[in-house]
Amino acid sequence: MFFSPLENFMFDAIPIIVIVFFIIITGAILFSVGGAVKEHFRNNSMEEITIPARIMTKRTHVWGGSGNSSAHTSYYMTFEDEMGERTEFSVSESFFSMHAEGDTGMLTHQGTRFIHFERDRF
Repeated sequence: MFFSPLENFMFDAIPIIVIVFFIIITGAILFSVGGAVKEHFRNNSMEEITIPARIMTKRTHVWGGSGNSSAHTSYYMTFEDEMGERTEFSVSESFFSMHAEGDTGMLTHQGTRFIHFERDRF
């Protein structure tokens, strides 16, 4: 049976396209995991710092929830130190619900990792 040049190209090109696609997806996953591991070790190498701070903003990020899957919510708070520098941290749902914008206190963090916030009591 005789194949046209287009059919020969398709038989030759499809495996190459699949392999290239697999390499790109695998590379993206490894790059993402590598960045998270790098940030984890960088945070571990930094000193734990406690500073006076104020909660400036609170926000949530909802993702997922299509079809039969449930939605997930991530919670974030932005803190401002005495010098006016703002930093956003990922926090737990319980911490998020127990604090309000404008609360002041002592923020403890290690690099980009939130450790604790002790609110001022009056």
